[in-house]
Amino acid sequence: MARSPVPVVEPARNDAAGRSLAALLVRSLRPGQWSKNLIVFAGLIFSERHLLLQPPAVGRAAVAFLVFCAAAGVVYLINDVRDREADRHHPVKCRRPIASGALSPATALAAAAAIGAAALIVAFALSVPFGLIVVAYVVLFAFYSTSLKHVVILDVLTIAIGFVLRAWAGAVVVDVHVSHWLLLLTLLLALFLGLSKRRAELVTLASDAAGHRRILAEYSPYLLDQMISVVTASTLLSYALYTIDPETVQKVGTDWLVWTVPFPLYGIFRYLYLVHQRDGGGNPSEMLLTDRPLLGCVALWGAAVIAILYGPGLLVPGR
Repeated sequence: MARSPVPVVEPARNDAAGRSLAALLVRSLRPGQWSKNLIVFAGLIFSERHLLLQPPAVGRAAVAFLVFCAAAGVVYLINDVRDREADRHHPVKCRRPIASGALSPATALAAAAAIGAAALIVAFALSVPFGLIVVAYVVLFAFYSTSLKHVVILDVLTIAIGFVLRAWAGAVVVDVHVSHWLLLLTLLLALFLGLSKRRAELVTLASDAAGHRRILAEYSPYLLDQMISVVTASTLLSYALYTIDPETVQKVGTDWLVWTVPFPLYGIFRYLYLVHQRDGGGNPSEMLLTDRPLLGCVALWGAAVIAILYGPGLLVPGR
């Protein structure tokens, strides 16, 4: 017998009853997911021109980050409106403002239109190429919300391409060459996280998985484990090859990046441990911010990369 959604949905309504419209909108924009947009800073950090030491470039990248936070928020609002009925049967998503009924679909769509228009104005003000990439991102995920998320494999690939567009846009906005290594590694890492999330959803929801997200009926834990294994090996090998590639060594002026390989090794293995042993992976952003060993690994990797690439520049002003 199907479970009644009433016991699940009602607490969410009570929980949101005292919230203001602004608070409900902010919650629907999912600020907890904005860490995904940090990939925008990759082009800035890995630039051979040491742009991380140049305030104007940092400022442009920061604005680009905010634009993608707004664009992603628009996508979340539209997606939540479309999926509100299915979300009411999900143990966690039923508490979202739109699914719970605390925020009306009409208000959410009006907010999405206003935020989207503002984001595009700012994006094109930064640069036309950057604005076009933001448009491509929004259009891609509009197709994802309507059709692509129901096509096996393409659903996860679409999400990964969204990360590639972010990385590409981050390089374009600070006017640096778009490295093929940056795009490849972004694609592979995003696929790893996307496939792990699908596996977590499948295991957590069990027999109700297809009822919540019908594409999950096309997957199985075994199939996803096979895909994750391929992507894991590809990601680690690609990163190792990137650090020793002669073009990379010439570009960054050092071959010491190879010493950062242990960080992604540990980070990915830790993530797999959380997925398989702790039933994690359903929310990559939350795992990154709440799992201390994983967060520490990312922080140490970032510190090591910045020290290797920018150490001499910090000691010698004007480098």
